[in-house]
Amino acid sequence: MAVSTSVDEFIVGQSAATKELRRLVDILAPADSTVLIQGQTGSGKDVVARAIHALSGRKGPLISINCAAIPTELLESELFGHEKGAFTGAETDRKGRFELADQGTLFLDEIGDMNLSLQTKLLRAIENRTIQRVGGSKDIKVNFRLICATHQNLQAYVDEGKFRADLFFRINVFPVQVPTLAERSVDIPDLISSICDAISESQNTKPPLFDETALSELSRYNWPGNVRELRNVLERAIVLFPKKEITGKEVRENLLRLKVPDEAEELEALWEETGNLNAIDLDALISDKPPLPAPTSYQDWFSYFDTIDLRKHLQEVEIVLIEAALRKKEGQITGAAEALKLRRTTLIEKMKKLMIERPTIG
Repeated sequence: MAVSTSVDEFIVGQSAATKELRRLVDILAPADSTVLIQGQTGSGKDVVARAIHALSGRKGPLISINCAAIPTELLESELFGHEKGAFTGAETDRKGRFELADQGTLFLDEIGDMNLSLQTKLLRAIENRTIQRVGGSKDIKVNFRLICATHQNLQAYVDEGKFRADLFFRINVFPVQVPTLAERSVDIPDLISSICDAISESQNTKPPLFDETALSELSRYNWPGNVRELRNVLERAIVLFPKKEITGKEVRENLLRLKVPDEAEELEALWEETGNLNAIDLDALISDKPPLPAPTSYQDWFSYFDTIDLRKHLQEVEIVLIEAALRKKEGQITGAAEALKLRRTTLIEKMKKLMIERPTIG
């Protein structure tokens, strides 16, 4: 049964993106309309679904199913149920998720992975609010609120013929975009507190303390796995450092398990990578941006300006060159890495850190 509560209990943080997400959930929860939640893997789409259900006032349960985690040949039975003898192993009648969600909410996670045949049956169930079990002929009425989620671009899937247009229009009544953790990094201290408290309570232990350097490291990390990755890191911290204070060095070396350079190391690395700009054929790489100045041209900088944000400027230089190389090489990472005189793995890490996406060619 949906329990009336506060959206703040589910969606934590004070960033503008998080506040907007909470506002949308508050509006949509009582509306009983279909919601399509979109966002990267691990960003918390399931949390948004739980919040909408909890605030909806529906009497039935929230029933969830991950369409990507169940083999196609089994998914139909999981959704619609089956009659005894419908297939080998069907020894009894069994209710599917639609029936279990009666008077409640059905949450179809990763709906973009559902095949076209099953999409047709899903559309019929949504439109008629009736289903038939596998191996059965009886129409069963179901009263459910539908919430779907995906990390895929469903509009692109429609254009490519991978997703039915009529089903897309049916489920895209109220689209909700969940921001990445990188887009709301200011929420990380609040998330750390909330997640650590929950994990510690379940494990009957006290959470560690993160000092300012640790919080800084966690806040500037790119989090490709989003909140799910953050939770895994915090669970590791609780096991490795119970009741202890954690520093930035321990975050880098023990929790993130990668060499995230500190500020001084990062500046040195950036100078090494970008200092010799003359070694790169900028004219061949950059077609829509003016040439960058040679390093020696910065010698007179302080004659005109008092300060320069060195780290930010060097990162901007990297972004310009990487994006230009990717365009020149039509999105091929190996070719772009060769043009920039970088190892392929180094370029991939830089693209993740600087949030650079491969360009769409064609």
